[in-house]
Amino acid sequence: MKTLGAAIALPALLATLLTGPPAGAAAAAAVEPNPWLEQRVLNMAHSGGELEAPTNTMYAFKRAVQRGADMIELDVQSTRDKKLVVLHDATVDETTDGSGKVESMPLRRVRRLDAAYWFVPRRGTTHDAAERRYRFRGVRTGDRPAPDGYKRSDFAVPTLAQVFRRFPEVPINIEIKGTKDSDTASYLRTGRLLAELVNESGRSDVIVTSFNDAAVADFHARSPQTALAPGMQGLMTYFLGGARPIEGTVALQVPVTYSGIPVVTREFVARAHADGYAVHVWFSGTAPDDGATYNAMIDACVDGLMPARPTLLERILDRRGIERPGVPGVDPCA
Repeated sequence: MKTLGAAIALPALLATLLTGPPAGAAAAAAVEPNPWLEQRVLNMAHSGGELEAPTNTMYAFKRAVQRGADMIELDVQSTRDKKLVVLHDATVDETTDGSGKVESMPLRRVRRLDAAYWFVPRRGTTHDAAERRYRFRGVRTGDRPAPDGYKRSDFAVPTLAQVFRRFPEVPINIEIKGTKDSDTASYLRTGRLLAELVNESGRSDVIVTSFNDAAVADFHARSPQTALAPGMQGLMTYFLGGARPIEGTVALQVPVTYSGIPVVTREFVARAHADGYAVHVWFSGTAPDDGATYNAMIDACVDGLMPARPTLLERILDRRGIERPGVPGVDPCA
């Protein structure tokens, strides 16, 4: 996740996060076992770690996993010929050397693009740096050699199918994207293609989410066995009234802060855990991607962090000996 979306209004949501739900508003349903509560503390490389490597590229994903990330977080859009590509924006302009809407392009055209074109280490995607700072520009096109151990194609816009094949045993968090907040049809289109792919793959280590609740609900109807994180309306309903989000929800994926107001607190995480939900926190635009913030989120008892700097988070987790999926360690909230 990268932004809250211009259409999302959260003042009441934030008040509830700070004060708790109204009296008597606790969810009535029994808490069901949730295996994602056992998968902590997850290093969920956000877009592969967009401050360390070109966002949403195979290079970024491979690098993050090699450096210890437990899970990959990514975004999907759909092309004109109904293929799922790993890209955040509705256009290719922000991150590649191309221009135009993804939904208007065939896959072959998207795949030719240089997905590292605007990447600068430690700054991420930016269009205002000196030419020499774009250290991976041209690797995709063969104008610059690929780093050792990587290929030109690792700097292209990947398909989700390629990511599935390359990482058969690495859990993946997938956000359904659309052309714009108001274009629900575009979210539904991409979500339906995603349901087909996930069902065909047989994977059970995937979490699917979207800011668009209709897309999450439609996806669930088509792939009911797949774990979910709710859209923003589902989160607001839970926060404000204590009502459970959509069936299939395993995690609440929330920002650190909103408009400077803390969102992730020990109290909120404890409430979510009591209701049977894991808590995953994302940082983009809501708090610094730095060691102090990562440590604060670990101390707030979250189950997973989505860092733009997964290598830094990995060092912190290792230094503190924090428990990891399948690896015993320190429980920061014991």
